[in-house]
Amino acid sequence: MKNKLLLVFLLLLAVGSSVAGQEKIKIPDVDRIRLAEAFRIGESLGNRVWKGWDKAPFAVLLVTPENEFLIRHPQPSKDFTLIGYDSLLKSNVYFRKRTQQIHFLATFPVGGVSTIVIGQAENTSKKTSTPWVITVLHEHFHQLQSSQPTYYADVEALHLSRGDQSGMWMLNFAFPYKDDRIKEQFAALSKLLAKALQTGKKSDFSASLSAYLQARKAFQQILTPDDYRYFSFQVWQEGLARYTEFRMADLAAKKYRPSKDFRALKDYTPFKEVADTILNKQILTSLPTLELDRSERLVFYPFGAAEGLLLDRANPNWRRRYLTEKFYVERYFERTK
Repeated sequence: MKNKLLLVFLLLLAVGSSVAGQEKIKIPDVDRIRLAEAFRIGESLGNRVWKGWDKAPFAVLLVTPENEFLIRHPQPSKDFTLIGYDSLLKSNVYFRKRTQQIHFLATFPVGGVSTIVIGQAENTSKKTSTPWVITVLHEHFHQLQSSQPTYYADVEALHLSRGDQSGMWMLNFAFPYKDDRIKEQFAALSKLLAKALQTGKKSDFSASLSAYLQARKAFQQILTPDDYRYFSFQVWQEGLARYTEFRMADLAAKKYRPSKDFRALKDYTPFKEVADTILNKQILTSLPTLELDRSERLVFYPFGAAEGLLLDRANPNWRRRYLTEKFYVERYFERTK
């Protein structure tokens, strides 16, 4: 009898220890505050920038050194364990042991649902809270892109994957970054884009815009059809995501009051500072110095963002066409009734 009682006691102790250990697993408070702020900004401002923003999935996998936390996901796989409902995040929260890299800033399917897979601010290139929140919104824009009914079919129709079903071709496509002629033409094109953005008078702007668009057509002509489709796809997908970062940060600076908890974070910075950094350092200042052979695919981010800003001035209604007329940003310069 004593042995049986001892065995029962040990089993109860083991179960209790397991439950206690699970109770300790939770999203760090600083990350809860950051995520909640990203969700609040998206809900408050997203539809002002992109129609249908609130219709796209907003699932997030937060990657910490030990665990991964799944939030706002409609159908978690069986390897996730439910922690409970988080009233701040307005979502059930699930966890599993870490499988992804802690520095990730990406969006890809998890359990069949487009999911933002992101490390904590301290472990990513963003480092502090406010730029990290804006990056979450950048990644949500990718969710908006991929949630369009024909997105995957339209991407496949570009015929750029060359048998790669993993999607890695988007990063590894053999674009001629080191071709001297293409490098020189792209550098000249970027300088013309910077000039057009900085032109003041309406008459001067018209001339600068025309010169830029002519140079863009000339650049297209020196690329192979496949290379041009890849260039166009990256400008459309990543460049306009960087543009969205700026628009969301700028709108947050003007139309949004951060929560008390977010403003109390030690590394908090105003959204205006982040918007200014994106505009001035990541877009305008970098444009005249873009070098294809050094930065390769990363050049598409500031270049596409700058084209978005140029379109705001040349054809303010262009965003209405973005999600239905995909991949060729130059077409948005053509005004439609």
